[in-house]
Amino acid sequence: MGLLLFVTVFWAFSFSLIGEFLSGNVDNDFAVLTRVTLAALMFLPLTVWRGVPGRIIGGLMLCGALQFGITYLLLYRSFSFLTVPEVLLFTIFTPLYVTLIDDALNRRFSPVALLAAAVATLGAGVIRYDGLSEDYLTGFLLLQVSNLTFAAGQVGYKHLMQAFPLVLAPWRTFGHFFIGALIIALPSFLIFGNTEMLPSTSLHWGILAWLGVGASGIGMYLWNRGGCQVDAGTLGIMNNALVPAGLLVNLAIWGQDEPLLPLFIGGSIIAFSLWINARRPASKL
Repeated sequence: MGLLLFVTVFWAFSFSLIGEFLSGNVDNDFAVLTRVTLAALMFLPLTVWRGVPGRIIGGLMLCGALQFGITYLLLYRSFSFLTVPEVLLFTIFTPLYVTLIDDALNRRFSPVALLAAAVATLGAGVIRYDGLSEDYLTGFLLLQVSNLTFAAGQVGYKHLMQAFPLVLAPWRTFGHFFIGALIIALPSFLIFGNTEMLPSTSLHWGILAWLGVGASGIGMYLWNRGGCQVDAGTLGIMNNALVPAGLLVNLAIWGQDEPLLPLFIGGSIIAFSLWINARRPASKL
């Protein structure tokens, strides 16, 4: 679980950076395309094609298209309708999607894992519920589809690596993941992108560089590798650890006034959900 914790800290800054500096200033499709391109440039020179079964390449591309391409295009659009706190609130359903998708792929039902994910969702809701804007419905729906594709990509990568283990180091095939994301992000920019809203300051370019190389390139790889080392229940719960982490960033770095009592209570509930998940019978990861 160490990799997931590390990436959670890594990603805790992303919501505020997008909401405070990029949303409304930089075209959403260009921002996602830049992130995908930078991440792809990190891995493609290391990527192996020869000897890798086509089903693995295709599976990795599908995971990238879901977990990165579609997810982030919708996530960025949601900031046009929601505040940063609301975006954090509406991500709390991701653990439920992770658990349900994993159970569907395994043709089973794990009530303990589902209960743990529900408790984690409750904990994140305690932290973040402080009222909603009037026209939040569109943003909410966008974010739920984003949550669903993010969950599907995570679970899909985990199952793909279990079903088709390779002798190659995982980073030698992860470039295919970003190609899948690029297949979504590039046409989206060409069709919907606004060239009048390209980055105009060094701050914008710097944030995009960090999001592309750090949060997307390094973060996405380590998150997926971490997901392969834990069960689906823990993976789902860790998706919600980003809520208290993101709020701590707002409190400590950005100077946002966040109530500490809900943060403490909600964080404790999320920790309790990990304990619940640990009580389930041992099973194959």
